[in-house]
Amino acid sequence: MTNEQANRVANALIAAAAVGVTVVVMRSPTLRRLAWRLAVTAVTGALPAWLGREVRQGWVESGQRGI
Repeated sequence: MTNEQANRVANALIAAAAVGVTVVVMRSPTLRRLAWRLAVTAVTGALPAWLGREVRQGWVESGQRGI
């Protein structure tokens, strides 16, 4: 088995696992609510923090003074 074939098989297995997990989560109301809460937390917490770091890094790399 070549490296390219191994990557394809691994990608197919990961995709199948993701579809399976999605089906299980969507069928269970408790897991669906938990997934929704985690998604909201990620969007409202991690995304703004990441964006702030990127803006700050861009500012510093541009050579501007401040902050």
